[in-house]
Amino acid sequence: MKIAELRDKGADELLKKEQDLRKELFNLRFQKATGEIENPMRIRTLRKDIARVLTVLTEKQHKDA
Repeated sequence: MKIAELRDKGADELLKKEQDLRKELFNLRFQKATGEIENPMRIRTLRKDIARVLTVLTEKQHKDA
């Protein structure tokens, strides 16, 4: 996920995206615990994507304030 794509979205869309990513991360952690995970590197990329979303949200909040 590119940060430029995230900057084009609104705050509501970013919050929704964060929720979706966190749900997917939860599911992958569950799969890892049960030994069913196919791509363990996906956990790492999801964590970074969540961080990107939170960074853009913080930028938008500081810009509006």
